[in-house]
Amino acid sequence: MIPGADEYDIDLAFDEPTVAELLEVGPEDVEPAGELTFAKNVFVPLTTACRYTCTYCTYFDPPGEASLLSPEEVREILETGADAGCTEALFTFGDDPDDRYDRIHGQLEEWGHDSIHTYLREVCEIALDVGLLPHSNPGDQTREQMAAVADVNASMGVMLETTADVDAHAGPRRKSPGQRLDTLRTAGELGVPFTTGLLVGIGEAWRDRAESLLAIRDLHERYGHVQEVIVQNVVPNERSTFERPSVETMRRTVAMARHCLPAEVSVQVPPNLSPTRELLDCGVDDLGGVSPITDDHINPDYEWPALRELEAIADEAGVPLRERLPVYRRYLPESLGGDGGEEWVPERIRRAIEAETPAGERYRAVLGR
Repeated sequence: MIPGADEYDIDLAFDEPTVAELLEVGPEDVEPAGELTFAKNVFVPLTTACRYTCTYCTYFDPPGEASLLSPEEVREILETGADAGCTEALFTFGDDPDDRYDRIHGQLEEWGHDSIHTYLREVCEIALDVGLLPHSNPGDQTREQMAAVADVNASMGVMLETTADVDAHAGPRRKSPGQRLDTLRTAGELGVPFTTGLLVGIGEAWRDRAESLLAIRDLHERYGHVQEVIVQNVVPNERSTFERPSVETMRRTVAMARHCLPAEVSVQVPPNLSPTRELLDCGVDDLGGVSPITDDHINPDYEWPALRELEAIADEAGVPLRERLPVYRRYLPESLGGDGGEEWVPERIRRAIEAETPAGERYRAVLGR
């Protein structure tokens, strides 16, 4: 039983033969991808506050120390990203930060917001005004919270991490896999193109990895909204006692993901954290959002690779490297150069891509239009 599944009415069933079959999958059972894709983004850590205290995370600051970027600071970061040719504004913050941090809540109230989500909407609108497509990753969300910002986002995401109850999520405010899956389901119900993924090496077992992948597959088969699944290894840092998983562990996990997921769902590994070259023959086809100007604020000790390094990775694999938008082509209607329906792209995002502006031209160039 997935922890929290009953509370959130998560109806997922994994029959033993399916789990056993997936556990037998290895790199020899999958084929390398025919191309690699990436998005060019600017990373905006909206606040370092988080209601959780996961033992592997260096992103959050304790109450009294956490910061919140002002609209002026956000605009400056976004303008720098647009000037550098980025197409994606990646907004991140911890789960419900104004729930635990009085100072953050007070600052939001001073700026005229009753929650971090109404503020997120404001900065997403700034991103669209500057010429970037928002991709927000604000952790667990209720239906009301996600609906409040979905129409100003090209895509959204949250890492499932694992369906297991692991000590890495210890503390009085434990992450609940059931709540994570509820957020993933909510995105499907609202028709939001979504990114999720596994965090490997935080105390989960092989069966947990298999069940996590099967849970993602089940929800995607219901709603069709999962555009990519990240397979990310935990990395050593000042708060973490976890060892980086071996290359063999990552190869097997990536192969399981590729075998389990439908062909249209991309399998992504972050090139600043993973042994990427050793994983390409296991079915990886995406290298995620890579920033030419900002740090990976979630993993600050691990720099983004330069574009030329991504090109070298693709050359070594003998496949082309293609830039993409934060929303995958299959979710875009034919009128925007995609091969999907009209229902996936909010009107605000559609207008941004169609606009006769430098940003619109940049988006369409990425789409090959």
